[in-house]
Amino acid sequence: MAENQIVIAGFGGQGLLFSGKVLAYAGLIEGRELSWLPSYGPEMRGGTANCNVILSDIPVGSPIVQKPDILMVMNNPSLDKYENAVVPGGKIFIDSSLIGRKVQRTDVEAYYVPATQMAADMGFPTLANMILLGTVIAKTGCINPESLSDALHKVIPARKANLFDANMQALQAGMAF
Repeated sequence: MAENQIVIAGFGGQGLLFSGKVLAYAGLIEGRELSWLPSYGPEMRGGTANCNVILSDIPVGSPIVQKPDILMVMNNPSLDKYENAVVPGGKIFIDSSLIGRKVQRTDVEAYYVPATQMAADMGFPTLANMILLGTVIAKTGCINPESLSDALHKVIPARKANLFDANMQALQAGMAF
């Protein structure tokens, strides 16, 4: 695939920037051209947060995603804000545990993943982001799943190395959904 323009959005503290960083590192491992641009409100936890990730086979001209072909959202305000920006034929991934409404558009594919409920059921309540990311990867092919292990080793800080297996299990649950 030549290029994916991805927006990941929700509340601060949901691991959205981490999800984007995992995608970016996986792209780096695969030798792709990429951009990872985080953005968050004044309160890191509880304020709005999003990141733009571009994975490309050619150099990336701008890190800003204006017309995403992939949207991953974990709260209603983010779905409201970004739904209409997705290109026709794009894919929208929704944490249906947290977002009650359906996508209004008929020219995009919508995936409703109860990621927060799945994470709680697995005993990993903070890893809904990774479950949803696993579904994104499985349904879009934006990165090769074999790159995930190496990417996680780069992104997870040493003080949290014990969370590697839980993150991999969450990604695999999302890919299997």
